[in-house]
Amino acid sequence: MPGICDSFQRGIDYLRISVTDRCNLRCIYCMPSGGVPLVSHQDILSYEEILLVVRAAAEIGMNKIRITGGEPLVRAGIVDLVRMISAVEGILEISMTTNGILLHKYAGKLAEAGLQRVNISLDTMKADRFKKITRTGDLADVLEGMESAREAGLDPVKINVVPMQGINDDEIQDFARMTLEKGWHVRFIELMPLQGAAGLVPANLLRHEIEKLGTLEPHYGMAGNGAAKYYRLSGASGTVGFIEPVSEPFCNRCNRLRLSASGTLLPCLFSAEGIDVRTPLRSGSTISDIKRLLIDAVASKPEMHRLSDNCAMHTRMSGIGG
Repeated sequence: MPGICDSFQRGIDYLRISVTDRCNLRCIYCMPSGGVPLVSHQDILSYEEILLVVRAAAEIGMNKIRITGGEPLVRAGIVDLVRMISAVEGILEISMTTNGILLHKYAGKLAEAGLQRVNISLDTMKADRFKKITRTGDLADVLEGMESAREAGLDPVKINVVPMQGINDDEIQDFARMTLEKGWHVRFIELMPLQGAAGLVPANLLRHEIEKLGTLEPHYGMAGNGAAKYYRLSGASGTVGFIEPVSEPFCNRCNRLRLSASGTLLPCLFSAEGIDVRTPLRSGSTISDIKRLLIDAVASKPEMHRLSDNCAMHTRMSGIGG
């Protein structure tokens, strides 16, 4: 059991850490074509500062770490950070979310350093459409990264798909079919209305489309941290997952805090404000001081997100690793 609960008796054992706001893609639902103003290098947490936060988190019972970005693999020395975190007493799981473009270069080294699992963002299996959605990059690099991750023993490799009306919603069955044909673990994530770049495809419509291939049977025991509901098509070795922040929020089982690349603790992805840890870290704070800030962040977790209020329209997803 996690060592700390919030005021709604949810066990908080999971810390998502954004290590950079930089990305080598420009996905249409994440940022404009010209990118976004970047945080200066000196305002990004160093690996040593991140490590101190991880040590403090472990001491209050948070034992799962996910490394995100931006795109985490564009930050120099990322393998070293994974190795440092894996050596922290009390940390049981280390995972990463990546767009997969650089994964073929790093998968083996990351696994050796202690990374256990990867989630790969992939919204289409069509090369020309990939260029349209991401505005850059090569689909072949992502597919190569997926295979490299499997060969390195990063298990399971999960594929995160954001269905968008009129953009990629004609590929829903294609992705689901890959759970039958290649054993992929595919998770469909509802588009959150932060950018207005495309229309939401609700999860109930996704299920209806996928069940044209066969019955979806509930599947339990998938390694992960609680947001997705998993199913299997009959005969599939892979799984189909649904993450429904819009149509069926999972706030009642939320177990996480987020640390932004610039050093803000966010109790919720849609928190309008967070808790500054960068200033204390650079002012000589001890691990006990950081533990108190983490405890304050846990205590301030809301019962529900405020997505419907659009309170986070200003939020830069590239800096907090949504």
